[in-house]
Amino acid sequence: MANRRRETPAELTESWPDVPSRDAAGEKARQFALNLRTAIGDRSVRSVARDAGIDEGTIRNVLSGAAWPDLRTITRLESSLGRRLYPQ
Repeated sequence: MANRRRETPAELTESWPDVPSRDAAGEKARQFALNLRTAIGDRSVRSVARDAGIDEGTIRNVLSGAAWPDLRTITRLESSLGRRLYPQ
């Protein structure tokens, strides 16, 4: 039996990231992306990625809802930005 492709966070809402997701995991990903966007502020994604030691594309994909943030990404971003990003 073939594995079913997992939907991206953006596919779980009508309008990423403005409309809440009815899927609990999708909503956590949406809130994380919003928190990350706020934490980045006026900085460039490139500088945040460099400081966190992760790929710039990873951050862009999380912000756009094209990818799920993994634990390593969440931890490195929270540590680098000095704030909690993952929603309670």
